[in-house]
Order: sequence, then structure tokens, then C-alpha cells
Amino acid sequence: MVHDFPATASFAGEPATIRTRVRIPLAYGDGYRTAADVFTFNGLVDSREHLLLGLGDWENAGSDPLVRLHSECLTGDVLGSQRCDCGPQLREAVERITDAGGFLLYLRQEGRGIGLYEKLDAYALQDQGLDTYTANTALGRKEDERDYAAAAQILHAFGADRIRLLTNNPDKTHQLAALGIEVTEQVPTGVFATAYNLRYLQAKRDHTAHTIDLPQLLAAS
Repeated sequence: MVHDFPATASFAGEPATIRTRVRIPLAYGDGYRTAADVFTFNGLVDSREHLLLGLGDWENAGSDPLVRLHSECLTGDVLGSQRCDCGPQLREAVERITDAGGFLLYLRQEGRGIGLYEKLDAYALQDQGLDTYTANTALGRKEDERDYAAAAQILHAFGADRIRLLTNNPDKTHQLAALGIEVTEQVPTGVFATAYNLRYLQAKRDHTAHTIDLPQLLAAS
């Protein structure tokens, strides 16, 4: 892997360059603590302010580090909403990647890429009976508008062309493969099912083939 700074990588003729590296201590409400080397970038194809967190001994993580692509979720990550599983997935990913050594990419694509306000509009439609995907299309948007080209740029910039991907979402694996990132293993995340997010998780499992094994008692409710 390449760890000289500033790092560059060619992506569709446009290099991504590291603009800032800063060490940040992380602390969670359950008492877990770690630290991350946080990187910002220039030249990303979508011009958004995505971050990479180097966790654990990421500089010696080997040829296929553990990686999580985590899409920003203000309601779940910050406010603790139980309508999704984003907050628990983020917390889990930080600890698992710290233990293994690798990268967490925090991607600024709220609401599967439709933005915060329209995500909340979609929530209102879900309250009327639509699922998480049909609510997006009812707003005139695609079911999932996320594009992982910038994520691939970032990984290429770190020489991480082979990774183990921490995800239940096969679309992430397929998109990265098309962008020149070899996913040697798709590592499942935990299942954080509650009475509030059950329909959401069922829709992800049934509609987009997420590898989610729902607890029997919840699945039957």
C-alpha cells in the first residue's frame, strides 16, 4: 500500500489528492474510545466533502484492508433515530475496523443521495404506507442515487485497490468492481433490528438483496 503524502491516484484522467490529515480522538456514549487519522481531498469527481478515516494500524493493514463505505445519515448518526440502522452500523464499523486496521469512508450522500430534506419527505410518505424505495420514487427520484466513483478515487489514492468490504449491500461491491476496486470479501455487518426499523430492513432485504438475516420474532411480527 502507498502511504506517502500528498498521495495521488489517476481516476478517469482526474487525480484525487490529499489536502489535510488530522488526528482526531473518538468517544462514544457506550464508553468505547479510539482515534482516527482523518483525511480530506481535492479533485473528487462529485466535488463533495467526503472523508476517509484511517482506523487502527491502517498503515500496516496489508494488501486487502477492511473498508466501510458509510453514507452520511444525520438522523441516524447524530440524532439517534431508530427508523434506520445507520447509527449502530457506524458505531460497529469504527470498532471492527480499528481492531483490523483499515478505512472508513464517510460519504456525504444523505438519503441514498437525495438529500436531507427529501429524505424527510420520504419519511412522511413511509408513514402513509410506502417503503423506503417506493417513497423515493414517489418523489420523482431514483430508488438509490448513490454513486461510489469518489469513494473509488479515495481508495485508489491510498493504493487500496484490493479490499475487504464491510457491507450487506451488494450494489457497493458491484459499483466498486466496475471502478477498479477488487472486493476480495464482502464482510456482513451486524443486524440492528428494532420495532421501528423492521419494515426498512425488510425492504432492503427483499427489494435490493441486502444480506440481512432478520431475527425470527421481529420478522414474524
